[in-house]
Amino acid sequence: MDDRAAGSPGGRAAHVALFAGLGIALILICLGSAALGQYGIGFGDVAASILRRLTGPLGLGHPVDDPFAESALWQIRLPRVTMSLIVGAVLATAGALMQGVFGNPLAEPGVVGVSAGAALGAAVVIVTGLDVLGQFTVPTAAFLAGLTAVLLVYAFSRANGRTEVVTLVLTGVAINAVAGAGLAFCMFFGSQTARDQIVFWQLGSLNGSRWTYVFSIAPFALIGLVGACLLARRLDLLALGDRAARHLGVDVERLRVTSIVLIAVMAAAAVAFSGIIGFVGLVVPHLVRMVVGPGHRVLIPASMLGGAVLLAAADVVARTAIAYADLPIGMLTAAVGGPFFFWLLRNTRARAGGWI
Repeated sequence: MDDRAAGSPGGRAAHVALFAGLGIALILICLGSAALGQYGIGFGDVAASILRRLTGPLGLGHPVDDPFAESALWQIRLPRVTMSLIVGAVLATAGALMQGVFGNPLAEPGVVGVSAGAALGAAVVIVTGLDVLGQFTVPTAAFLAGLTAVLLVYAFSRANGRTEVVTLVLTGVAINAVAGAGLAFCMFFGSQTARDQIVFWQLGSLNGSRWTYVFSIAPFALIGLVGACLLARRLDLLALGDRAARHLGVDVERLRVTSIVLIAVMAAAAVAFSGIIGFVGLVVPHLVRMVVGPGHRVLIPASMLGGAVLLAAADVVARTAIAYADLPIGMLTAAVGGPFFFWLLRNTRARAGGWI
């Protein structure tokens, strides 16, 4: 047994070091992300302005001297920073849950069709020009379509009161293919403007994040993150195998259903407001697992922090890498995650001697 999983002093030290490092990185990246941009704001001014808002009547801190900078900080940059933290934490946690349920470090939320379904829902609204909910029309359609795709995957893969993991994965592949065909259909019949919107949405971006969007996604994120932490101990038991987990009192089918529902809610909410951002749910849990081992009681909260740090850092690069340009954040995560996935694939095959 891994000494980290057994709670040895070395394992506890690794856990403390990891959480401390992630916490410090999170604070520094948040301050840096809020300060950096085409209109520069000092790090000290950012920290003082945030401190002033947090402490309220205590009178600590102070607003930025430039009223325009103060407004830009609170109306544009901080909502985007907050959205990057939520989306990153949600995607990484969904990935950790997915890998725990499937028992495979190569699994990620897109396997169950949530990303493809959300993309199709958004594309239908964009092409048809529906605007029944104003600025929330596209995110709402994407959220509902992503949930629907996951429910279809679960319904089609269930037989005799049970859901087999292999059947679930293969059904997800089929649903992804159908959603991809629908997306191509929308792009073929849509106008050039609609096509451009669909392509940009598929690449993922946090541009245009507002506090209203943050408050809309926050309840779904909170439910998913808290639920994932509550499932951590049972996921550790599930790692022993279905039969052993049942003997230890785990309702395996209920655990899988609950996990899939939480994954669907979190991933659909994240994708609805940010577009498709790949590889966060794959890379972060695996990197955390390499540091602290497979125990989900540490893996899940560490993945939350790691995902938030990764996406916030990627968003800084997206905003500042090219002057007066905002790169699609999904492109950046794919550029890093793709080579990592290839390395992970080769490494897994080398250790296992091939796929079973």
